[in-house]
Amino acid sequence: MNIISAEDFKKQILSYGCIDAGFAYIGEELAEKTCGSRDFKYALSVAVKLSDAVIDGITDSPTHVYFHHYRTVNSHIDNILLKAGMDIEKMGGRYIPVAASQSITAYSGFFQHKTVARLSGLGGIGKSGLFIHKKFGPRVRLGSLLTDLPFETSETFNGDICGDCNICVKLCPAMAIGSKPFDINNPDDTLDRHACSEYMKKHFQHIGRGVVCGICVKNCPKGRK
Repeated sequence: MNIISAEDFKKQILSYGCIDAGFAYIGEELAEKTCGSRDFKYALSVAVKLSDAVIDGITDSPTHVYFHHYRTVNSHIDNILLKAGMDIEKMGGRYIPVAASQSITAYSGFFQHKTVARLSGLGGIGKSGLFIHKKFGPRVRLGSLLTDLPFETSETFNGDICGDCNICVKLCPAMAIGSKPFDINNPDDTLDRHACSEYMKKHFQHIGRGVVCGICVKNCPKGRK
């Protein structure tokens, strides 16, 4: 099977309503762990930007508008992945879309979108554990698609995207964010996911059953106008 030009396909993906897309080789082990097959070792990452007005409306708690916007964008991402997957099948490949919002355990999904987004060169992972897009910061939602169709891959983002900034560390009401740069091999060194989740459940249960916050998203200087 011939290598597919990433740039040509990226133009098609962007026309479906995302602001960025990238391609990564995730390897046979991660592919098997994710979907039970070593064949799906290539991945597409897509990013959809959240509304600045909605994010800026967050104060010391999320808003109902933010929660509904969050869900709507997730649905939009799933539709983008479906269209991209149908294109892949037309090119002779197979695909497995990974839902924008998917949970297996209390604190994580079975596949980390931010991992493939970083491998795809779209940005890095911050001290908050959030994916930080190179242009739009954390004001994005991500989706991923696994495929056996070999694509040209993007250059992995390996830098420290936060530097000396500790704004989210200071403003997190759950005190869940550490000041160390994110370490892909030790993700729990920077973010206490239990503290984050329990704070949301306790204080924001009336908004989306305590599954969203957004304070770190709003206050991150990356992507703010």
